[in-house]
Amino acid sequence: MVELLEGFVNRPMLETTAPLGGHKDWRSNLKSMPIPESVSSNSVLTEALESLIENGRINRKQALDVYQVADLNAIFSLANMVKQSRFDNQIFFNQNLHVNTTNICVLACRFCAFRKGPRHSDAYELSVEEYLHRIEPYSDKIDEVHSVGGLHPTWTIDHYQKLYSSAKKKFPHIHIKSLTAVEIKHLAKRSNLSVHETLQKLHSSGLDSIPGGGAEILVDKIRDRICRGKETSSEYLEIHREAHKLGIPTNCTMLFGTIESIEDRITHLELLRELQDETNGFQCFVPYPFLPDYTRLPEAQLATSNEILRTIAISRLMLDNIPHIKAYRMNIGDYVAQMALVSGADDIDGTVGHEEIMHSAGSTTPLDSQVDDLVNLIEDTNQCSIRRNSIYSKFEMIRPQKHEINSLPLLN
Repeated sequence: MVELLEGFVNRPMLETTAPLGGHKDWRSNLKSMPIPESVSSNSVLTEALESLIENGRINRKQALDVYQVADLNAIFSLANMVKQSRFDNQIFFNQNLHVNTTNICVLACRFCAFRKGPRHSDAYELSVEEYLHRIEPYSDKIDEVHSVGGLHPTWTIDHYQKLYSSAKKKFPHIHIKSLTAVEIKHLAKRSNLSVHETLQKLHSSGLDSIPGGGAEILVDKIRDRICRGKETSSEYLEIHREAHKLGIPTNCTMLFGTIESIEDRITHLELLRELQDETNGFQCFVPYPFLPDYTRLPEAQLATSNEILRTIAISRLMLDNIPHIKAYRMNIGDYVAQMALVSGADDIDGTVGHEEIMHSAGSTTPLDSQVDDLVNLIEDTNQCSIRRNSIYSKFEMIRPQKHEINSLPLLN
């Protein structure tokens, strides 16, 4: 295995014109697939399946009804059918590194264990040189750096322009995925710029894509309780809309298991789906549960493993127009992430290398995973591991001979 994977990041990947690596006609594939008995014997799930095939999506009521189905395995089977219709038995990952720019933040969201005040003994703020220094040891192994952080009280857009341009100059092969919507809002305000102008300048200096963090739950009565002072639901959506207009791809997320209702979760998914109908700029949805350690939200409901998997599965059914659903193992752990790969998810993020935000909140997922660890994790689900680039336009299959694969659109 070492010989197969050594120097992996420098090996060429195949490009594809298929939509982010998947089948264009996935609904036709879904129609021709055998239906598991657990699905065919449940009227709620058969109605959802018929709606996906005939109408292209399920509606709000159907999503709420699926949430109430007692047979979890049946829900997982339906979600896996949809995943298989889009991507066969392919599971995607990339080689990435998380570098958080600062933990100093002007806000104090009640669910956040990462944030520190400027006088805290553990507070930090990376200079450009320190940022590059953190990337350097991984630079020959990764093709993406993921950078988010707190809302620094004094930094303006100038700091981030220098950060990105310097990183691109030194590591031109590395894709920069950085800044949540609220960070962009904060930078725009601090720099006396519009969001559009801020995104333009950042994109020109080297920002390649935007992660989806900070969505939490896109219902303002919930946001007022768990993250007062952050962007509103409409502001989150508008910032992503502006990015999509500029050709900057983004991800989107959902933090669940705080104080929201099932109805709030479905509202969240509806709003993301509506924006995707308009812009087609979201490439991946990342649902993850609230981790309670060291935070100030004692009334949080907390999500069990079953509820995590149910939410991932329903996200796959609901978000028919967002191609990829990620099992974010830094939050849910490798074991639950592995189960998610047969419950609707098709992506497992990447090697990560370093992560602070989830681990500050209590995550115990190991941070020393190598490519072969991810490949083994994926292959244990009897699926095929596919290395991808950050925007799902280049792919490489790992050890395809171990799997019987009927069709691989990304290799056509």
